[in-house]
Amino acid sequence: MLVTSRGRGRWIIPKGWPMKRKAPYAAAAREALEEAGVVGQIGKDPIGSFSHKKLLKQGGHAVVEVKVFALKVTGQRKTWPEKGERQVQWLSPSDAAKTVGEPVLANIIRNLQKKKS
Repeated sequence: MLVTSRGRGRWIIPKGWPMKRKAPYAAAAREALEEAGVVGQIGKDPIGSFSHKKLLKQGGHAVVEVKVFALKVTGQRKTWPEKGERQVQWLSPSDAAKTVGEPVLANIIRNLQKKKS
């Protein structure tokens, strides 16, 4: 499952900032809910990471290290906080890997597909 970024409309995975008093995997699950309305079982260990230039609200950019957590989706809500701000697209892992713009993220997605096989 991919979502569009709010800025340029690129296809990405849900991601956000670390949250106080939340483990990184719990913050990742929260972002998936807010950005795509999905809920499910989140893995506690990252399956990979990549560097990303994040656009800041006040302008400018910050280079951040994105930790990727696998979420086994069990459902998608009818409404969620960012529903009107993003598109959601369900793809096979191979198509998702071809669609994302980040080469390292594409490799993480491909590797996840191999682990499922």
